[in-house]
Amino acid sequence: MPLLAMLYVRQTNLKSIAPWYKVKFQTKLEQAADLVEWAMRALYGLEKTLWIVADGAYAKRPFLQRVMAAGAVVVSRLRKDAALRSVPPTLEPGQRKRGRTRKYGKDSISLAKRAGHRHGWLSGDFEVYGAKVHKKYKTFLATYKPVGGVIRVVLVKEAHGWFAYFCTKADASVQEILEAVADRAAIEQNFHDLKEVHGAGKQQVRNYWANIAAYHVTMWWHTLIELWAWHQPQKQLSDRSASPWDDATRRPSHADRRNAMRRHCLEHDFQQEGELSSVPQKIRSLWKRLMKLVA
Repeated sequence: MPLLAMLYVRQTNLKSIAPWYKVKFQTKLEQAADLVEWAMRALYGLEKTLWIVADGAYAKRPFLQRVMAAGAVVVSRLRKDAALRSVPPTLEPGQRKRGRTRKYGKDSISLAKRAGHRHGWLSGDFEVYGAKVHKKYKTFLATYKPVGGVIRVVLVKEAHGWFAYFCTKADASVQEILEAVADRAAIEQNFHDLKEVHGAGKQQVRNYWANIAAYHVTMWWHTLIELWAWHQPQKQLSDRSASPWDDATRRPSHADRRNAMRRHCLEHDFQQEGELSSVPQKIRSLWKRLMKLVA
């Protein structure tokens, strides 16, 4: 569900925006942290832990420190050359010395060496994208300075290489982390549909807040289409009889769902104008052909 989206404005472009809009420059990391803190306040009454899944570009101290301070859990990609350290040993009260407790271990951890080692890989079945998949993985604890403490690291071996992910919740399970990563991939597809199907960002409006409003309307239009199509049969959503070269069993895309909703609305309007029984069959066939051209 779309909650809130803001526009990123580059510092060089601020001078083209009228001063009464009171737009101040923020980096993408600062803006993302503001959105998370807003979500934490808005969802406070639910008494749930908010999980944030972000691209690897946001796995940096200015974002991570503020989000963790707000009480959220972050899952993100980890650079393959990330400067990880081991976890310092837990000292008994009688073993502690003067000074602050060590936050980072003495030994450095190389993700490339860990992923390249043949031993230590585990296998498991995970529920990802609503289906059970088999993954080979390694998981361990490490300390990471941008987080300021311990993280859970998960290495996943795929057919085309290996990938590293981390979670700021050290006791998170591999299942939880991989599900969050899969959810981010779905969000990326939503952004693609917003741009390619609905033309997000192409609205011809000049007002700063009108641009934000247009983007929100586009997101809600996308959401309402998905909700309408949720329980619709696949045959109704994707009629590929006019393209026999296409795979009839292919999962309906968002464009298919939008077109199906358009056809549904046109059929409803056509039925409202008069009884179908009084319309000749030739006219009804012509109407159906016209609807396929329109949607």
